[in-house]
Amino acid sequence: MGSGFASLPRTGRYRLVRASVPVSLADGATLASDGDGLALADIVVADGRIEAVGPHEVAGGPGDAPEVDLDRGMVLPCFVDAHTHLDKGHIWPRAANPDGTFPGALAAVGADREANWSAADVAARMDFSLRCAFAHGTAAIRTHIDSLPAQAAISWPVFDAMRAAWGGRIALQGSSLCGIDVAVEAGYLPAMAGLLKRHGGGLGCVTYMSPNLPGGLEAIVRTALDAGLPLDFHVDETLDAGAYSLRLIAEAAIRHGWSGAGNGPIVVGHCCSLSTQDAAEVDRTLDLVAEAGIAVVSLPMCNMYLQDRNPGRTPRRRGVTLLHEMKARGIAVMVSSDNTRDPFYAYGDLDVLEVYREATRILHFDHPVGDWPRSVTATPAAVCGFDGVGSIRAGAPADLVLFRGRTWTELLSRPQSDRTVVRAGLAIDTTLPDHRELDPLWS
Repeated sequence: MGSGFASLPRTGRYRLVRASVPVSLADGATLASDGDGLALADIVVADGRIEAVGPHEVAGGPGDAPEVDLDRGMVLPCFVDAHTHLDKGHIWPRAANPDGTFPGALAAVGADREANWSAADVAARMDFSLRCAFAHGTAAIRTHIDSLPAQAAISWPVFDAMRAAWGGRIALQGSSLCGIDVAVEAGYLPAMAGLLKRHGGGLGCVTYMSPNLPGGLEAIVRTALDAGLPLDFHVDETLDAGAYSLRLIAEAAIRHGWSGAGNGPIVVGHCCSLSTQDAAEVDRTLDLVAEAGIAVVSLPMCNMYLQDRNPGRTPRRRGVTLLHEMKARGIAVMVSSDNTRDPFYAYGDLDVLEVYREATRILHFDHPVGDWPRSVTATPAAVCGFDGVGSIRAGAPADLVLFRGRTWTELLSRPQSDRTVVRAGLAIDTTLPDHRELDPLWS
């Protein structure tokens, strides 16, 4: 079952001993951290839940349950992927991006959506993506759903059915996605809000420096407040320093008292233009983001793929946003998968460990590691409202990922394809679906 360890017991109570556990993820446990934020711990599992977490040879007491010696292998809680596009996933074989640019991606996806996105097509690709994520150890996903009027009527019922089918394995949330100009078309927002209420979705759109932006943000925030919908935006996905819709979103949130409305924090993704703006604009914007209680998710693999791409020229800029500066202000920050094998990103497999590994290298989540592992676990769980996931704590479901790597440098140096994924205390089959299963969609 994808494991280098002895088989886990199938029932009852057992102890994972000599586990290397990130202290930042062991909520409620008293553990002594080493220089990399890890502690040697024992985890007691009983009837599918974590019974206790404590220093090695303390939790649960020696000899009171079968033991599985992890030999200092790392243990993480199952992952939370806060920004994905399950409806776009895996269309690359029939909708390749000709030049790898953002405009090229928009054109390729638009043509493919118009020609091919039937309910059956969307469902097949969503299910394939979820099987990949499940095998890699993900327990919760928020996906953006392309919600142009004609497509919304197709994709949202598919998402609703998929969420029910995957209940108990992957908790799913959805958020609408369209351009700000579409969102403000006459009659669209009320109709979309109604659709989202029926299907349990959140409201979102892509913001950019359009003449419709100020009025559009007012309408969207008011609609979300009136309908009790969460908000999740794609923001300033460009290296143009003149793109500052993030600041306008923060100002709108403050003006409308969003943080006290009970809808959860507004989530914004990308925010690439911050990396090109001067210090005064950055400080002004981030102070407002912190005041508004907005949470930020960076998509490092996709942003590096699309941003600063010019034929025959080596890219100079990463395109990722300013997570260190945000975190220093107390802003909740996350990293996530984003697109998977579609025109916006030709690669990926919804493996959040890969996301975290690349984020560590791209965004320097190290020296010290600190609590950065929360960016793919506890923080998105709290921001998105996924209960019972994202931490290793007594009383939580025993949803864990066990690795052979004993330290961060071991864990992040290899794909860890021999990981053991534990759900409700049991090791699952981690066999990945074969891409050939999707071949009928291209023929």
